[in-house]
Amino acid sequence: MIGRMREDVAAARLRDPAARSGLEVALLYPGLHAIWAHRVSHALWRRRLRLLARATSQLTRALTGIEIHPGARIGRRFFIDHGMGVVIGETAVVGDDVMLYHGVTLGGRSRDAGRRHPTLGDGVAVGAGAKILGPVTIGARSVVGANAVVTRDAPEDSVLVGVPAKPRQRSGSEDTRALLTVPDYSI
Repeated sequence: MIGRMREDVAAARLRDPAARSGLEVALLYPGLHAIWAHRVSHALWRRRLRLLARATSQLTRALTGIEIHPGARIGRRFFIDHGMGVVIGETAVVGDDVMLYHGVTLGGRSRDAGRRHPTLGDGVAVGAGAKILGPVTIGARSVVGANAVVTRDAPEDSVLVGVPAKPRQRSGSEDTRALLTVPDYSI
């Protein structure tokens, strides 16, 4: 558990140039606190302690402004920068090394049972205010622009912008390394 927490702190320090120290990140970053609380609520959810899991997630939402359903599956080194207003639905799946900015919604479009929320591949970055809706899959290393509304699948290495967002391949001249670089985890 401590190793995973160190990975989270290192990921935040890599992706946020304003982070001055690991201690500052661990104590003051609500996105990190929401992820750590999600791990607890997700463990409760998997043990079928659903009411307690939801209560934990709602308390976390009240404290951080970030709502992550306990049923959502979140990968390693997930980072939420300026997390206020982030919503992640019950059947969402988030890969490793994913970054979200404030106001992002990983939401559903129907009330049907089963998968109804997005899947984000490894290394995806999602800009502020973006909405990814329904059981869509965003391929690895893709970038979703700020305020984009995504309702269709996108292949790996895509850039998605607009309303509705249309995927296009990233060109070689686009520098998205700051968002997509996998951190070195030695602290």
